[in-house]
Amino acid sequence: MLKQILTLLAAVCAFGLVTANGALAQNGYKIRSGDTLNIEVVEDANLNRSVLVLPDGSISFPFADGVRAAGRTTGQVASALANAMASNFASTPNVYVSVGQLAERTIAAPAAIATYDIYVAGEVNNPGKLDGTRGMTVLQAIAQGGGLTRFAAAKRIQVRRGSAIYGYNYHTNAGNIRLQEGDVIIVPQRKLFE
Repeated sequence: MLKQILTLLAAVCAFGLVTANGALAQNGYKIRSGDTLNIEVVEDANLNRSVLVLPDGSISFPFADGVRAAGRTTGQVASALANAMASNFASTPNVYVSVGQLAERTIAAPAAIATYDIYVAGEVNNPGKLDGTRGMTVLQAIAQGGGLTRFAAAKRIQVRRGSAIYGYNYHTNAGNIRLQEGDVIIVPQRKLFE
């Protein structure tokens, strides 16, 4: 009987070590560009969303635009978001961050049609990396990303190409430019009376 109890106790301890090591491995993961993060703000569920880590390593999030995520752990990003949003809340909000999807790190086979990576972030139904093709426009990329959400600021869409920023109006198709490799389309959240 004592032998069975010791065996059971050893199994429970081993399970606890495996769980603890798994948690440590997950907490030690360094976020990379192209990863998708799930962000939850306890004080305001309307802010909960999935965001894409942009090629420059930052994320776009309401009340905390431009927070650096690449090279940080989920805990560090949660802390940075909470501090950036603190002025919009009565007390510092409780923010939780997890990695929803890892960036794809595969070697693409040669294709008949040349494609390149473009990114769509913000208020689109399927944010993330898209395969751009020659002559692809902003409107086509938004359509490939599942269209705009009901919270999208359709008149203030931005296309970021390196250090240059171009404006785009979804309703009038004004500023509909042809995309290039690495372009990032950011669809901000609309303001109260927009």
